[in-house]
Amino acid sequence: MATHTQIHRRHYSVFIAFFLLFSVKAINAIATETEALLRWKESLPKQSILDSWVIPSNSNSSASNSCQWRGISCNNQSSVIEIKLDNTGLIGTLDHLNFSFFPNLLRLDLKINNLSGVIPPSIGVLSKLQFLDLSTNNLNSTLPLSLANLTEVFELDVSRNSITGSLDPRLFPDGSGNSRTGLKSLRNFLLQDTLLQGRIPEEIGNVKSLNLIAFDRSQFSGPIPQSLGNLSNLNVLRLNENHFSGEIPQSIANLKNLTDLRLFINDLSGEVPQNLGNSSSLTVLHLAENNFIGTLPPYVCKGGKLVNFSAAYNSFSGPIPMSLKNCPSLYRVLIQSNNITGSLDRDFGVYPNLSYIDLSNNQFDGILSPQWGESKNLTLLRITGNNVNGEIPNEITLLENLVELELSSNNLSGSIPKSIASLSKLVVLGLRNNRVSGSIPVELGNMENLVHVDLSMNMLSGSIPSELGNNMKLIYLSLSMNQLNGSIPFQIGSLVTLQDLLDLSYNSLSGEIPSLLGNLLSLENLNVSHNNLSGSVPDSLGKMVSLVSINLSNNNLEGPLPNEGIFKTAKLGAFMNNKGLCGDVNGLPHCTSLVSTKDEEESSKNKLVRILVPSLVGALLVSVVIFGVVFCILRKKTSHDPEGNTTTVREKVFSNIWYFNGRIVYSDIIEATNEFDDEYCIGEGGSGKVYRVEMPGGEVFAVKKLHSWDDEMGLKNQKSFENEVAALTEVRHRNIVRLYGFSSRGIHTFLVYDYIERGSLTHVLSIEKEAKAFEWSKRVDVVKGIAQALSYLHHDRKPSIVHRDVTANNVLLDSEFEAHLADFGTARFLKPHMNWTTVAGTHGYVAPELAYTMVATEKCDVYSFGVVVFEVLMGKHPGDLILSLHSTSDYNVELGDILDSRLGLPKDQRTINDLNLVMNLAISCSHKHPQSRPTMRNACQLLEIQDANS
Repeated sequence: MATHTQIHRRHYSVFIAFFLLFSVKAINAIATETEALLRWKESLPKQSILDSWVIPSNSNSSASNSCQWRGISCNNQSSVIEIKLDNTGLIGTLDHLNFSFFPNLLRLDLKINNLSGVIPPSIGVLSKLQFLDLSTNNLNSTLPLSLANLTEVFELDVSRNSITGSLDPRLFPDGSGNSRTGLKSLRNFLLQDTLLQGRIPEEIGNVKSLNLIAFDRSQFSGPIPQSLGNLSNLNVLRLNENHFSGEIPQSIANLKNLTDLRLFINDLSGEVPQNLGNSSSLTVLHLAENNFIGTLPPYVCKGGKLVNFSAAYNSFSGPIPMSLKNCPSLYRVLIQSNNITGSLDRDFGVYPNLSYIDLSNNQFDGILSPQWGESKNLTLLRITGNNVNGEIPNEITLLENLVELELSSNNLSGSIPKSIASLSKLVVLGLRNNRVSGSIPVELGNMENLVHVDLSMNMLSGSIPSELGNNMKLIYLSLSMNQLNGSIPFQIGSLVTLQDLLDLSYNSLSGEIPSLLGNLLSLENLNVSHNNLSGSVPDSLGKMVSLVSINLSNNNLEGPLPNEGIFKTAKLGAFMNNKGLCGDVNGLPHCTSLVSTKDEEESSKNKLVRILVPSLVGALLVSVVIFGVVFCILRKKTSHDPEGNTTTVREKVFSNIWYFNGRIVYSDIIEATNEFDDEYCIGEGGSGKVYRVEMPGGEVFAVKKLHSWDDEMGLKNQKSFENEVAALTEVRHRNIVRLYGFSSRGIHTFLVYDYIERGSLTHVLSIEKEAKAFEWSKRVDVVKGIAQALSYLHHDRKPSIVHRDVTANNVLLDSEFEAHLADFGTARFLKPHMNWTTVAGTHGYVAPELAYTMVATEKCDVYSFGVVVFEVLMGKHPGDLILSLHSTSDYNVELGDILDSRLGLPKDQRTINDLNLVMNLAISCSHKHPQSRPTMRNACQLLEIQDANS
């Protein structure tokens, strides 16, 4: 029998044996980890970040060496628990990193490197792994399903790679699988169904410990797995910037710990779960740039913690959620480009932390409330393309941190507050396409950080403040389509940073173009067209080396153009309709050199003065006497002969006047048409024929030659001539055909117009090929163009002009299908209590009340406009449809029943919405009772609102 001492010794020996055995295994395991790391290093390109990964030559053991290597951390047993080489520029693949040798690894952090290739399936053996971040690399292929084995992982980030989703069968070349996780069966299934490639595997729902999933900015596709709803600990889910499709699983909305959900920039559709945010307190919710419909989830800020919210570029409709109004935590909000409704002053609250809000291109109305001034941290306020009205409150100018104020395309009125200069940090000021009036505040010149200013398409008046020349950071300046007058301040030439645009067009600016504009050497686009500018074009403009476009048309400029820079490549259209420009531009006359030297010029002038002055004075006296005698004879003859001959009538009306900037004369027209040969005739109306006339310089005009005044229609045609000249001489609008000149000399009386390429609307609709090219969007634009032209005549002219013959024949379409209202032979200046005893107009377009009132008003034009709009939609005159509308008050018109069948029904919802609005406008305008018709200004406003929301 063994003694107690012997037993004790035996137990001690066994313990020592087990300890030695365990120690050997531990040492072997540690040595194996080191060897695995060295084998991985050997597979990678040589790089300095791994220089510490070596075993010293004097070391007898490799057991603990790896714990001192860069990026490696160990536990108390010297086993590797962390591989952290993030943001080190590491290059290579993970192919030769054998994860099976790291049983204790807790953290693998290789983010922001240059790793490529695939994520090895062996990563699934890291059963203790808690943190995995492989983000921001160049990893590709698919996501290994073995990740489902990582049941302890709480953060999984493989974002910003080119990973496409589920298991790639090529990762298992030996055909082996893991029956415990079903990999083998799933692998076989994937081989048969390649549609699953790119999807997140449903097995991810087994990793219950996950509180962060980041798969953003990769190449995942397919639906979002329903199993994500099983991850009760999930706090952050980032799936943005992929190709996910289908609807958001309802199960995600039930996650009680979810605070950060990012789904923006995918192909998701359907309605967003309405209880999203009801179970958890969301702080971040990004739904932007998908295909969502329906209303915004009502509980987005139920917990009162929402900081960042985006739903932009979807098809959301309906109201703003009440929870958003009562959400003071908001910091950043983007819901632009939807169909969301609501009142800007009633449906939004006070947001003391708000820094950025974009509500553009929705259907918000109401006023710009002073309470927005309480968002003291606001840097961007963008409400473009809504129906906001009222004035800009002074409280907005108290937002001292504001960088961008963009309020374009609304119905804002009133003046620009002078206190706007308080916005010292403002970079972008956008008020385009409103009804802002008054003058441009000189205080704008004190805003030294302005880069982009757009005040175009308003009702601003007065002069351009010279103080704008102080805005030395300006890159973009547009003041076009206002009522500005005075000269162009030479101080604008100090804005040497102007690059994108300087647009002063469609105003009433006069004087000369300042030569200092030539200092704008970085400017790319210059437009001063449609003003009253005079004088010559400064040579300095030819030195503007960055110009890619210039437009000086429709002014009173004269003299030679510069012969360098943009003037060598610009087209004729940039200089047309001036007083007398010449140069090397194709279509302009060449400039003539008069004298060779200054001495010869002065000498010639002196001689001519000495010789000609006495002669001219004498001739002038004789001419005055002769003219007085002839004038008295003609006047006497006319007064004593009320019938008179047609020559006398014509002399009495215009007496050989020719207005055409002095460049083209009567004889040029006669010669170009071969005495008005029918070969050049392109149309005929009741008062005359229209000819296409091409001048030797390449300019093309439309010439309307009135019928002879010698017949019984003489007085009527004479009156038509007077009306048309009177109506169009001062009219300037892009959608009204331009009258260039007129003549009543010789045996012909005619008017010269801009030539509109495609001809009349009637002509375009009558030719199938043209009608098919005249697609729905172009047709909507034509309706807008006609409306704008009539609104200009009715509301922006003093006195107003009533066209009285708005028909499809009198709407001309250019090469881009833009509309131009023509033929003002029946037009009248509208004066109070004016009556006409004859009905003017074309059968089928004449307002019904004219048959018994004989009084033409703006509402007569509105009726004719309604008929033309129907014609645009139907491709033909509406005829019986109008009679049906007049016969009953509840006649129902379906869009699909009236649309031109040659085009087919539109497919996208926005076009359908546009056409529905246009159809309803046509119904309203063609109402049989004039008081029930809108004004043309109302019609324009309606179309502008729809355009802003499209």
